[in-house]
Amino acid sequence: MKANRARWPIATMARLLQVSTGGYYAWLVRKPSKQACSDAHLLARIRTLHASSRGTYGAPRIHVQLAREGVHVGRKRVARLMRMAGLCGASRRHWKVTTRQRAGARRAPDLVRRHFSAEARNVLWVADATYVPTGEGFLYLAVVLDVFSRRIVGWAMSSHLYAELMLRALDMALLQRRPEGVIHHSDQGCQYSARPVPRGRPVGHP
Repeated sequence: MKANRARWPIATMARLLQVSTGGYYAWLVRKPSKQACSDAHLLARIRTLHASSRGTYGAPRIHVQLAREGVHVGRKRVARLMRMAGLCGASRRHWKVTTRQRAGARRAPDLVRRHFSAEARNVLWVADATYVPTGEGFLYLAVVLDVFSRRIVGWAMSSHLYAELMLRALDMALLQRRPEGVIHHSDQGCQYSARPVPRGRPVGHP
């Protein structure tokens, strides 16, 4: 009501919200509670600590720092105030490694040499695999991308990161495009070098 009193009459808003106008005016002159004052004071210190950490401290580290200063408050209270103020810390995500070279694998010739460009469709494909965290665990996604159109021409998903996943993505791309002499480029991960691609596949780089 206070924020919209310039646009709407107090009596109208009170009627719509089913509150009394007298109660609203009493609320305006009422002093903040001790809890509200304490929260405001604590939040000011939290803002200072958060700013001094360059925005990297979250509620756990802010809570530890407050304890070192002799401010004994609950961690949940710190988290609640930070959430209300829109303050959050920087999280360090632990990425799963998906590229491991197979021991003793013969390195294939690099036909691309970091020049990821093509003048037409089905000249250069690049392949890679990543993972998607879900509530049920990690799902691995293999894709094949046409460099010219930047379009995904093949993909496959599985709960395991095996060479078969990469071949399924490649099979989809071959079925959709049926290319002639396309270069298929990937990293040197063991999933791409675990076994030779069957004869007849028009690929130049594993």
